[in-house]
Amino acid sequence: MRRTFSVLLHTLALATPLLLAAEVQAASTLAPCGEIFVQGGAECEIYVGPVCEGMCKPVSLTAACAAELRAECAGECNAEASVECVGSCEADCQADCEVDPGEFNCQLECQADCSANCDGHCSASENMAECKGSCEATCSADCDGQCKVTPPEVDCEAKCQAACTGSCDAQADLDCQIDCQAGGYANCRADLEGGCKLHCQRPEGALFCDGQFVDVGDQLDACVDALKALLEIEVYAEGSASCEGNTCQAEGEIGCQCDANGSPAGSVALLGLGLLAWRRRRS
Repeated sequence: MRRTFSVLLHTLALATPLLLAAEVQAASTLAPCGEIFVQGGAECEIYVGPVCEGMCKPVSLTAACAAELRAECAGECNAEASVECVGSCEADCQADCEVDPGEFNCQLECQADCSANCDGHCSASENMAECKGSCEATCSADCDGQCKVTPPEVDCEAKCQAACTGSCDAQADLDCQIDCQAGGYANCRADLEGGCKLHCQRPEGALFCDGQFVDVGDQLDACVDALKALLEIEVYAEGSASCEGNTCQAEGEIGCQCDANGSPAGSVALLGLGLLAWRRRRS
């Protein structure tokens, strides 16, 4: 028996909150997303099939490669944050805490403070996209390292200290990381292109944020949870999928897993639970 679904997933924020709350609360690190830099307010979408494979171009692999190369360079790039940087950052941060302490987001604030330096570091670079990718990946990883060990229940001042330490640690390493990563992009892109297309061929599809491939491995659910919990980013997907038995074939911008009764199951279905509208017809 074959069933066809027309699927529209709107926003993770509107998904059934009681079922997702535990996973969102547990998402304390961007590691499931390969520690890729994702800007707050980014547009993140899940794609499948030929459309998806067409997106696996070198320019779309920069951020994922930067995250991978940053990890490889971490051993030789380990400078400590300067007292001046931390002090200046905390002064500004404390002002934000006084305005609205409940809204302070460690990861977002840390990344914003750090990545603001990337244009300046890369203005004279021969390849600004790669330079900026290396800079942003360094910011993301150091911010993640500090913020993930800061319990969500601590006061704004403690979150502020973590954000500033992460930002200033990253800034101290920027020159080293940018230089170290520069020679690795060509090989990384060549290796990652096949992995990107492989994700596109899977029923659950591949995740892209602002057009950049996110190398989630087999942790799509965990990555989506982390994007929502840490960066307040919604994940969208839309398209159609045909299911037969336990397998779905998808077109456009979504894949799904189906149970034996033809009902959506797994990561993509979970994202849209409570807002997944489908029209089922027997063929």
